[in-house]
Amino acid sequence: MQTVICMKWGTRYGPEFVNRLWGAVRRNTVRPTRLVCLTDDDTGVDPAVECRSIPEIDLPPDLINTPWRKLTLWKAPLHDLSGDVLFLDLDLVVTGSLDDMFDFEAGRYCVIENWTQRGQGNGNTSAFRFPVGEHAYIYDNFQADPQRVLSSYRVEQLYISREIKDMVFWPALWCASFKHTLLPRWPLNFLKAPELPKETKIVAFTGKPDQDEALRGEWPVRAGWKKLYKHVRPTPWIAEHW
Repeated sequence: MQTVICMKWGTRYGPEFVNRLWGAVRRNTVRPTRLVCLTDDDTGVDPAVECRSIPEIDLPPDLINTPWRKLTLWKAPLHDLSGDVLFLDLDLVVTGSLDDMFDFEAGRYCVIENWTQRGQGNGNTSAFRFPVGEHAYIYDNFQADPQRVLSSYRVEQLYISREIKDMVFWPALWCASFKHTLLPRWPLNFLKAPELPKETKIVAFTGKPDQDEALRGEWPVRAGWKKLYKHVRPTPWIAEHW
């Protein structure tokens, strides 16, 4: 049984995002696969998704609903989980085989090479696979001195990238950023919709727009001058995969 994990807290992403991810997992796996959702509220989540509580972590109140909370995945034990598990954020679209992501470099921490920091050894934790319990020091060292870690690292994925003892990046074409790699450059983004490469398995929607917004061709922008370049045309392939 393959295990995919996601996390849901707060109100930005509702249960429909978990349910859509569950549908995508089923469509993109051949081998038996389950989805485990670590959450503080399982209301509306498909009963077929196995919901578990989010482990405790010592975080300041203003950081509890940020990606720093994902460090709880490195806790050991982690509920009933074991072996290699694949974590997927809710703000992504699965567009290819997830079975391949379980087969690649088995037993190692596999992560996206951050699109905006190529060659710097930094992982992006929108999608990563890790062996449960084998790197518990990531969680334990944070718990021992949260302020030291928070003052040394701006984001949790940089902390992991610098402290992990074994890390490998997914093949570059497997994981795309909608905003950083697929969106045509200005001014072509006003004329062309983003295209989906056939090799891509994961498309991450970090920041804005979210999946539903990009599907409709909407990019919420607060500052009026940003509307001069922050634009996306309706992107139909999102509906096919999301």
